[in-house]
Amino acid sequence: MKKKISNQFAINYLIVFILSILAAVFALLLMSFAGDVLSKTLTKNIYPAAELMRDDYAQIDAGPVVASGGGVQIVSENYAVVRSDGLDTIGSAQLTPGEFTEFLMQSRSVGMPYHYDIQYNEAGRFWLIVTFPTSIRFGLDFAVNREYISQDMQNVAGAIVAIVIFYLLLLGVFALIFSRMTAVRITRPLRKLADGTARLREGDYTTRVDLQLKNEFAELQETFNAMAERIETETARRKAAEDERRRLVLDLSHDLKNPLAGAAGYAELLLNKHDTLSERERNDALRAVYDNSLRAGSLLTSLFELSKLDSPDFKLSLQETDICEYLRETCANLLPSLDSAGFKYEFDIPDSPIFILLDTAQLNRVFYNLTDNAVRYNPPGTEILVGLTITPGGVEILFKDNGAGIQDDKARDIFKPFVRADDARNSQTGGSGLGLSIVQKLVQGHGGTITLETGAGLGCTFKIILPNI
Repeated sequence: MKKKISNQFAINYLIVFILSILAAVFALLLMSFAGDVLSKTLTKNIYPAAELMRDDYAQIDAGPVVASGGGVQIVSENYAVVRSDGLDTIGSAQLTPGEFTEFLMQSRSVGMPYHYDIQYNEAGRFWLIVTFPTSIRFGLDFAVNREYISQDMQNVAGAIVAIVIFYLLLLGVFALIFSRMTAVRITRPLRKLADGTARLREGDYTTRVDLQLKNEFAELQETFNAMAERIETETARRKAAEDERRRLVLDLSHDLKNPLAGAAGYAELLLNKHDTLSERERNDALRAVYDNSLRAGSLLTSLFELSKLDSPDFKLSLQETDICEYLRETCANLLPSLDSAGFKYEFDIPDSPIFILLDTAQLNRVFYNLTDNAVRYNPPGTEILVGLTITPGGVEILFKDNGAGIQDDKARDIFKPFVRADDARNSQTGGSGLGLSIVQKLVQGHGGTITLETGAGLGCTFKIILPNI
């Protein structure tokens, strides 16, 4: 990739190199043309000495020159300044031949701040000098005598050719260096992005790039890093979901294995030793088959209900309901179970009606499962408190017991499927491990939240918050 881009930059700068040469040639032509145009508008060219010249220098009209800021001087053949009008840069009335010769030589110097146009009049034997101040001077003039070819011309031509070749080589080297520098500035961040993409393709989703730039590449960097972060997050979620799925399959297999194996064992006993078993033993075996079948069926029913709650087709039938009256009726329905378990109970529910949207049939399952868990895992004499308070975001329902509580390592995952408060999967109090998962999904279906505060020996406090209408 770098080589291709570098070569493309080299080609582009070669084109720029050629265009620079053409631009230089065009600039020279333009300067020559501009010089011709400007020469016609400059004051020094409007009043040339040739046009002002007269054989009698007394008749020379110096007025326009003086009015334009210039000057006119007449130098006789014996180098005396016999007339001076306006600007006078000679500064002497009498010159020696050497001084006049020096003046003539200096008048053509490039750095001279004055322009001199000097003409000699053969008839009057005098020099006419027209002087104008020079504000700026430019020009490019070449003179070639084709009738006389000397060694000097060959040397000068060789020097010019060498300068041109050196200029072209220098320009080419600069273009090549600049093209490489520009290519590096492009290819370096591209290489980093390519390396990051390759690592991302290989599965390293922690890859991030830092180009240390503030141009368009910085936007590309932010986009790449955001994409990598999203992929990393989604991959982590997918892995967590896959791990959860495996755990569910293992837990389901384990939980189904015990009751099914028990039912199959007792059924085999009845088949093989039916004649040798007493009536009591046959009844015990049949009871074991029945109980294990119920346990397996209950587990499958709970799993089906949990799957149904996860389905996008599942919808709650929400209706405006007085939550206070609903809780009072629900608590009344729970009293037989609490009395049978030898539990004490207290209800703290406001008398004034509070209306929220509820699916009462589904919310009944929430309180039934919470009560079933409390009865299953706590000893007789446990106290149950059900209370309701108004919060800024809705209503808060407490379902609290002062029983055995749950260890912290279990409480963190208690709402996950197949997580139980104890480790006794084969015990009668083990349950399906799906009840609190169903509770959480039903509460979330109402737009609410459920949390647990607990600890070993500290009881359990479930807080359900449901939104107002």
